[in-house]
Amino acid sequence: MTVPTDLTTSPKPRDGRRRVTPAKVMLVLFGLVVLLATLRVLTGADDLASSGTLRATLVAAVPIGLAGLAGLWSERAGIVNIGLEGMMILGTFGAGYFGYFYGPWQGVLGAILFGALGGLIHALATVTFGVDHIVSGVAINIIAAGAVQYLAALSFTGVKGGGQTQSPPIDSLPAISIDALSDPLGDLEAKNWFIISDAAALLRALVTNLSVLTIIALLLFVLTWYVLWRTSFGLRLRSVGESPASAESLGVDVIRYKFVAVLISGGIAGLAGGFLALVASSTFREGQTGGRGYIGLAAMIFGNWRPGGLLAGAGLFGYTDTLRLRGGGESIHGLLLLVAVLLVGLAVWQWRKAARTAAIVSAVLGVLVALWFLLSDSIPEDLTGMTPYVTTLLVLALASQRLRPPAAAGQTYRKGSAG
Repeated sequence: MTVPTDLTTSPKPRDGRRRVTPAKVMLVLFGLVVLLATLRVLTGADDLASSGTLRATLVAAVPIGLAGLAGLWSERAGIVNIGLEGMMILGTFGAGYFGYFYGPWQGVLGAILFGALGGLIHALATVTFGVDHIVSGVAINIIAAGAVQYLAALSFTGVKGGGQTQSPPIDSLPAISIDALSDPLGDLEAKNWFIISDAAALLRALVTNLSVLTIIALLLFVLTWYVLWRTSFGLRLRSVGESPASAESLGVDVIRYKFVAVLISGGIAGLAGGFLALVASSTFREGQTGGRGYIGLAAMIFGNWRPGGLLAGAGLFGYTDTLRLRGGGESIHGLLLLVAVLLVGLAVWQWRKAARTAAIVSAVLGVLVALWFLLSDSIPEDLTGMTPYVTTLLVLALASQRLRPPAAAGQTYRKGSAG
């Protein structure tokens, strides 16, 4: 990587680089509505595009997206953060403890604080002592699970409604509902009109019982994009993840930027865990994260280490998980048709890019999935529980050809290496 000689301002995008504009965002949303409407009509599964499903998808996607956002901050500075799951676990306890004893907003702060503590441990191990990033992350996951188990037993045993593995119920954070829009949109949704009712369902999900923490989480994606790609601080931080020696030769304090990035990463991961305790369930429970830290990493990779793609990946994983919980085998069965079409489309794109072998594999998989859809009416319940993880593997396998991680991610750096 060639690092700009002037790190005081962020450079303008290169000519020809695709830029995200409001028109493109609206076009993507319209395409999403058309896709959901078509899928609903072809499969007859109305729950695929209902406002309840989409609202539950938002709740399921936010912790995954925040975990991925935490990983993005860390890896953009060159520190691989496998410890996201452990930091989320710490965040669930921080939210449960402070949320019950002091209030829900204090629970939010407690989640961020406990997650940042995990980030501090990871930064000390990897940046200061040069421990392998994967080893440090795995150790944090193990230590966090044990520490939270001990702290929960110490804090909630004997408390009314609590116990060794859970906290008493926590007061809810404020939620926003715009009844003047929600009720008319509900009437439109009930008519089952093609595209119109589906668009109404999507809008209704965004204006009905929307937690303020969900809004804060979505704003964090916008803030991350702005800070990392539109400020001099973000340019320096990304240069540290691409070529720390070059960045240091230009006066960037590499160690400080790595520490700051991992601390922010830990805080956001803790907030992801706090969301589970404060919004998704209104209580802390042992094992609450359920591997979402790892799925968040997959969403980050799917998004090519960028907030927009990461948000789309989190939405995909959240949607499949929601269908599994709400509709079981019948709803998941409807997704087979979508997967088949996407695989065939991918095969055509790969063939045009001269990736013949990959195109043939994608086409064969698409045909097999289409046959599965046509020859069955439902997916066995035993298989539906695997849906989020199968989706994760499938997405990573298909996205692997276009990935471009930060060049120095995972590398140990010692101060003075530039000289």
